[in-house]
Amino acid sequence: MDPMIDRIGGERQVHLLVNHFYDLIETLPQGAAIMAMHQRGHGLSHVRPAQFEFLCGFFGGRRYYAERHGHMNLREIHAHVEIRRQDAEDWLAVMDRAMVETGVAGPERTEIMATFRRAALMLVNTD
Repeated sequence: MDPMIDRIGGERQVHLLVNHFYDLIETLPQGAAIMAMHQRGHGLSHVRPAQFEFLCGFFGGRRYYAERHGHMNLREIHAHVEIRRQDAEDWLAVMDRAMVETGVAGPERTEIMATFRRAALMLVNTD
C-alpha cells in the first residue's frame, strides 16, 4: 500500500493541512489553550514548519523533523508543556476539522485520526 502522504496528496496537502490547522487554532475557542501552551513553550514561530516536517515523516514521507532534530519522539517533543486530556481532545477536534476542510478523504482521515487519538492521549501528563 502507498504511504499515507501519497494517499492524501503529498507534501502540498500536508502544507495545506498544517496551515489550515493553525489558522483554526488561532481563531477557534478550542485553540486558545493550545495557543497558550505554545506561548509558554518555544513560542509560535516554529510551530507551522515543525508540524509540517513532523507530519511528512509521520505520514511516511521524508523525515524532515528527524533529519533536523535526530528523533521523532512525541513525548520528548512535548515534555516541556503540561497537556490535559481536554487539550488533547481540543487538538483532535481542530485537526479533524482541518482535515475535512482541506479535503482529506474519509478512509484516510479515519485512519489518521485513530493514530492521532492514540498519540494525543499518550501525551496527556496532567489533570
